[in-house]
Amino acid sequence: MNMEAWHTLNIYLHVLSGSIALLLGSIALLSKKGGKLHRRAGRLFLKVISVVIVTGLLGVFIFGRNTFLLVITVLSGYVAYSGFRVLKLKNNQVNITDILVGILTLMVLVYFLYYFREIGMIWSPVIIYSTVGALLVVIIYDFCKYLIPQSTYSEKRIWLYEHIYKMTSAFAALLSAFTGTVLDQYQPYSQFLPSVLGILIIIGFMIWVTFRPAGAVRRK
Repeated sequence: MNMEAWHTLNIYLHVLSGSIALLLGSIALLSKKGGKLHRRAGRLFLKVISVVIVTGLLGVFIFGRNTFLLVITVLSGYVAYSGFRVLKLKNNQVNITDILVGILTLMVLVYFLYYFREIGMIWSPVIIYSTVGALLVVIIYDFCKYLIPQSTYSEKRIWLYEHIYKMTSAFAALLSAFTGTVLDQYQPYSQFLPSVLGILIIIGFMIWVTFRPAGAVRRK
């Protein structure tokens, strides 16, 4: 196949995997937290979002697609990875692998900002600035959380709040990219509103976790 055919195939795979990831993310959000369905949907979500990330990166670096997709792809990928890791480890001990992933993600962000003028405002400025800002805040937090006393991090279940924020953010980023592309005539609202929805979901779950006893959320 020629490059155009490979490019078309990559787009189809990207869209298909993104749609499946949204479905799995919805199941994880709506199912009983800590339950079998929630855990299974969450694991599958992480696997499928890996395909979204790879095809997105191929689209930018190999096929020369909209470079802003690089940021929103890396945002969803990084928060999904970090959200999985925090649930697996449940501590804030220094981890070299996580630090290296954070540094690599930061380098991608710097790359985008360096070429920002050449890229131009392809999408709404509010979407670009908020996405870059959200990714930067998460990375800075992940570098600084090692300063939190480990006893406080564990006893206050900060890892659980992190998991809620990061996994929901990954879902919201995918949804924003999907609606922003399909409903481009309604930009920036078709891109901005999914993020607002994600924030409301995050706040709701965090309030629920705060006022529920620790045993109410079964740990994996």
